[in-house]
Amino acid sequence: MVRNDVRNVAIIAHVDHGKTTLVDQLLRQSGVFRANQQVQERVMDSGDIERERGITILSKNTAVTYKDVKINIIDTPGHADFGGEVERVLKMVNGVILLVDAFEGPMPQTRFVLQKALELNLKVIVCINKIDRPNARPEEVVDEVLELMMDLGASDEQLDAPFLYASAKDGICSDDPNVEGKDMTPLFDAILEYIPAPEGDPDMGTQVLISTIDYNEYVGRIGIGKIDNGSIAVNQEVLLMNHHDPSKKEKVKVSKLYEFDGLDRVEVDHATVGAIVAISGIADLHIGDTLCDPSNPDPIPFQKISEPTISMNFLVNDSPFAGQEGTYVTSRHIRDRLFRELNTDVSLRVEETDSPDCFKVSGRGELHLSVLIESMRREGYEFAVSRAEVIYKHDERGKLLEPMEIAYIDVADEFSGSVIQRLSERKGELQGMSTGSDGMTRLEFSIPSRGLIGFRGMFMTMTKGTGIMNTMFDGYAPYKGDITFRKQGSLIAFETGVAVTYGLFQAQQRGTLFIEPGTRVYAGMIVGQSGKTEDIELNVCKTKHLTNTRTSSSDDALTLTPPKILSLDEAIEFIDRDELVEVTPKSLRLRKRQLDSRLRKREAMRQTPQQ
Repeated sequence: MVRNDVRNVAIIAHVDHGKTTLVDQLLRQSGVFRANQQVQERVMDSGDIERERGITILSKNTAVTYKDVKINIIDTPGHADFGGEVERVLKMVNGVILLVDAFEGPMPQTRFVLQKALELNLKVIVCINKIDRPNARPEEVVDEVLELMMDLGASDEQLDAPFLYASAKDGICSDDPNVEGKDMTPLFDAILEYIPAPEGDPDMGTQVLISTIDYNEYVGRIGIGKIDNGSIAVNQEVLLMNHHDPSKKEKVKVSKLYEFDGLDRVEVDHATVGAIVAISGIADLHIGDTLCDPSNPDPIPFQKISEPTISMNFLVNDSPFAGQEGTYVTSRHIRDRLFRELNTDVSLRVEETDSPDCFKVSGRGELHLSVLIESMRREGYEFAVSRAEVIYKHDERGKLLEPMEIAYIDVADEFSGSVIQRLSERKGELQGMSTGSDGMTRLEFSIPSRGLIGFRGMFMTMTKGTGIMNTMFDGYAPYKGDITFRKQGSLIAFETGVAVTYGLFQAQQRGTLFIEPGTRVYAGMIVGQSGKTEDIELNVCKTKHLTNTRTSSSDDALTLTPPKILSLDEAIEFIDRDELVEVTPKSLRLRKRQLDSRLRKREAMRQTPQQ
């Protein structure tokens, strides 16, 4: 049976090429919103962190109706760290809309998401977006996309993809780059004509592969997936199975069933082949599980998710200020929250360590883990995190392997030399270099993943905020040798108290401060970056001795340089192996792992002969 009244399509693209904005326009022009309804931009990016960072983190389902055909649309993340989200949702669709910026052309993540789509033999509609950009070059970008598709081994049928030209911001689309469109009709028509309708056997036993898990405090886990065969109904008994885990075989009951309509989930009693549904009432539901008919227990294979490459330790906060600002502070709280994250994030790994107060958390990149840290922080959790470390492997001969990245860097010509020098110091190898007519240079580096830890902030400073860096995982390769990460030490508070202007004025001559007057500090807390290679301890709580001629009011004459207040990402990048970031709902503090100055020196002396 072919469901001609349904199309299932995912929108895939490199980060910031306009996926979520395009979905906004498809929702508007299909009549989901009233004509006078006020709707915020990027309505699909519903999370606070997504809206603040301007990125999509979790894939989102929506549905519109056009010419009596229901089009289920999935908005996917564009950032490499959330590639696990893209990989799994592609199992729910029959085709994809590949969005490419009319100026930038195909970027690293374009290659990644397109490769996944082609491997699953999905039909592709190519949409060249942002044609209203200055310097847009749609004809050249079309050639680059075709070249990329051929590189990735696209079939003749896939290469015969329709090419459309759009400005998602203005809500227009055309099938000719020289003719301005009026609305999104050409894209809607292309979806109906080119994306295959879902097929399946309605008379076979139920088969629903769960590709996404949502979580709701009231109903618990909600599994989202496509009905491959058969049908599913409320109160139906099904068998919960997993193709990759033969031991999983559990009889469960469907308590509620939903389909998508616009931005809403609509409760339904029954759904059949090709529909994308949300199912609640099953406690032990995981991504990759299949709901089967007990009379035909045949689970569906699931896409293998790429392994994590970066890990961090999440520790119970043991600083002198522990427990003063957070609601959830114990190891049990942190453990439960981390393991709960595994319900919805397939790319994450959480391992318990020898210490009950420490958990090893592995993910796809620094951004992946920093989003988790920020989410926990906003929920009232208080904890500490260590420096990000890469995950090593050994080959069959016992040789050490490390994860590699391909880094694509666009910088103004004047900065290219210093960027090449810095990346070479971090064991990067220049693979290609091209100079454009717009005064920009594109560099392509092969570099160990650990060489990029802590580099992004330095890169933005070096390029005065104008550089663009994109990375893509490139497998494992033999260990490239030691890298010197930080060439400057830390400024460390000597005693517990409140930082005062006089103490900070003395301290700022030794480096760059991270705190301002009135900040509470404790011994072992990092208050700035040293101008020298070694750590320096100083007393930022030190006040002036007062006499008849020297009064405290003369402190007003002291001029402090504004401190460098670090964001969460910058703090994680800054810390060294013997340092931690203390994360609370109200504060971010950097500290030494060992707060006692004497014990720190003793440990350093013990390690010196080994280096």
